[in-house]
Amino acid sequence: MSSSLADLAPHPDSGAGVLPAPILVLVSTRIASSNAAGFATTDGQDAKILGLGLVQRTVHAARRAGYRWTFLLTPDDATLPGVATIPDWNRLRTALGPRTVEPLLIAPTTILAELGWLERLARMRIERVAWAAVPDRILMLGAAAAPEALLALGAEGGARDLTEVQGRLARRFGSPAPMPDGVDPMVVAAPADVPAAERRLLRALVKDTDGFMARHVERPISLAISRHLASTSVTPNQMTLASMVIGLAGAPLFLSEQWAWQTSGALLFLAHSILDGCDGELARLKFQESRWGGVLDFWSDNIVHIATFACMAAGWSRAIGQGWPLLLGAGAVLGNAASAGLVYWRAMRKKNDAGPLYTSVSTLPGSRLTRVLDALSRRDFIYLVVALALFGKANWFLLLASLGAPTYFLLLVFLAIREHAAKTSTQPNT
Repeated sequence: MSSSLADLAPHPDSGAGVLPAPILVLVSTRIASSNAAGFATTDGQDAKILGLGLVQRTVHAARRAGYRWTFLLTPDDATLPGVATIPDWNRLRTALGPRTVEPLLIAPTTILAELGWLERLARMRIERVAWAAVPDRILMLGAAAAPEALLALGAEGGARDLTEVQGRLARRFGSPAPMPDGVDPMVVAAPADVPAAERRLLRALVKDTDGFMARHVERPISLAISRHLASTSVTPNQMTLASMVIGLAGAPLFLSEQWAWQTSGALLFLAHSILDGCDGELARLKFQESRWGGVLDFWSDNIVHIATFACMAAGWSRAIGQGWPLLLGAGAVLGNAASAGLVYWRAMRKKNDAGPLYTSVSTLPGSRLTRVLDALSRRDFIYLVVALALFGKANWFLLLASLGAPTYFLLLVFLAIREHAAKTSTQPNT
């Protein structure tokens, strides 16, 4: 029985509703030469990639992607949190029952779990094919074929590894359908594969919303720092606090009119921005995202900005002996604080899902104004502060901030009014 890619399609979102998410079955697989020098493993000889064992990472990623259960097929007496350990295929068939309604995703324990392809497979239907595969990496069984497939896999002592699983399924159902585009998992088969696995995970942390300088300057540095911190006990919230302290330490340096002090303050401001990327990177790498962490990250950034603008204004006023720079500082500080408060109240306050707490200034992203405001909220302006500081003129940035921050707030108010009107117009009359 041959299958084709056309038989695989996304889950429908209407009509009969979304099909059940797959069940993940991990087949115990050892890594070659796991005792190599410098190769970190867990107690169960599971390779550690950026601080987490492969199985542990897979369990977290599968849960985040919405998989219903994760089973570990192993004859060993293993106990892992979040995993149901099953000794053989027959026990798995008994545990699932005779009327399996979920597709089964089968992978070796050496698979590098990534949210992208796990979520893509969770949205795919595989009703019209018996199975699909990325050979020697992952297999997917349709719900209708799963009971018969589990019988074949459990016969004659049971299939012991992924190669034998593939062979038995091919003899029973014929060639597998190929997996959809974008499903290209990596297997960590030996210690030499670890650097490539780390690079894949780190590349996935780069955000589409990163500004030009953030993507090409700050992100490479923050990723290098996060790579080294991932295997330590440092938490994302600790990185947020460290970043805030560094930013606040730089703010008083703008009280001086000397270029050396201003440049030092600007470089600490930039260091704050770079380290601020590490908290989110660590949270995603170690699956430690939390609402509290998102709130702390958002407000710590704004506290640093407000302190910096205030010190710029005070330093400029003291340098020239006049009070009008304080008015510029007040405009920048109040505009920043009001904008942050409005964004938090509208877009973040009630958000409780598993995704990032802050993704856009808008509750209905997609409009041209939303894209402009999101772009303006990025921190590429820090490089202008650094450039001005080299000439002892960092406080000139207040001329832009005192006008830009209140204008930004007014645009946010306009956006909020427009979105409220759009929501009201789509609600049925009562």
